[in-house]
Amino acid sequence: MVSKLFDISGKTALITGAGQGIGRSIALALAEYGANIIINYRSNDALAEDTRLEVEKLGRKAWLWKYDLFSDSLKADFCLFREMNQLGIDILVLDASIQIRKEWDKVTLSEFNSQMTVNLRSSLELIQCCVPSMASKGWGRIVTLGSVQQNRPSKQMIVYAASKAGQYNMVKNLAWQLGNKGITINNLAPGVISTVRNKDVLSNDTVKNRIERNIPLGYIGVPDDLAAMALLLCSNAGRYITGTDIYVDGGMSLPE
Repeated sequence: MVSKLFDISGKTALITGAGQGIGRSIALALAEYGANIIINYRSNDALAEDTRLEVEKLGRKAWLWKYDLFSDSLKADFCLFREMNQLGIDILVLDASIQIRKEWDKVTLSEFNSQMTVNLRSSLELIQCCVPSMASKGWGRIVTLGSVQQNRPSKQMIVYAASKAGQYNMVKNLAWQLGNKGITINNLAPGVISTVRNKDVLSNDTVKNRIERNIPLGYIGVPDDLAAMALLLCSNAGRYITGTDIYVDGGMSLPE
């Protein structure tokens, strides 16, 4: 019964930022349970190729889509990629994002635009691209990756936090509009996860210890912690969950 609930054999999943970190872990988890994977990445060919090989070792098909989500021609370029490969998208996981740490009064227009475009605008555009295919089948899964910062803003991430709050608002809005099409959409909000993005911060033992003291479970998460919940939401096991904001943060978001 459990394997049937989580079985997504024959589904095709597009995962942005799947070359490394959380995106890679989600890609491998979905592949393990049957999905074919489109691996979107911006620049690191070696990491993306490694993810592709790991997906294929699991017996699934994999495609590499090297593309910067900041591009103004995102919708047109993705439609071309999809048509060239004759792909219909069943699952969309929006993991890629830009995070710039800076005091609020030092943020430049360029830094504002890059974070809002990749973290928010590209999410809407890819949803617009993928929903028709999902709706035609009466089945679809969309998962966005938010952050604890969307409700617990950091002093050095004002734009990043705002973009993630906006993304979750979009999830709630779309849950009402896509539900009657058989499509669920949910947001996963990770806490502090051991990824390349956090490597420098967590390499300082003093800072790491202070962070861990603010996490009820007492330790930093890993990308696989997000992958398990993403699998639930992308399978029939999560068919009755939509419009939610699920924290995967060791309890970090709890009030003290």
